Amino acid sequence: MNASFYFWFILLAAMLFFPVSNLIWVISVRRLQHKQGSTLDSNALRGQKIRARFISLGLVLFFSWIFNLWLSNTGNG
Repeated sequence: MNASFYFWFILLAAMLFFPVSNLIWVISVRRLQHKQGSTLDSNALRGQKIRARFISLGLVLFFSWIFNLWLSNTGNG
């Protein structure tokens, strides 16, 4: 693996981090609101945001690594 592999790996992960994080946050907040039957306070929303960012970091890094590995092995990258 060369420097371009790591460049594209980091770039793809950075581009996907915020949309995936927001998607996970919205889904988890809606699920929790439905479960509790009421709106969440600011502390609960902040906690869900931290949780969503943590989950999305691992998910995005994994996907970006696998995708770039696939591209480099197919001869397209």
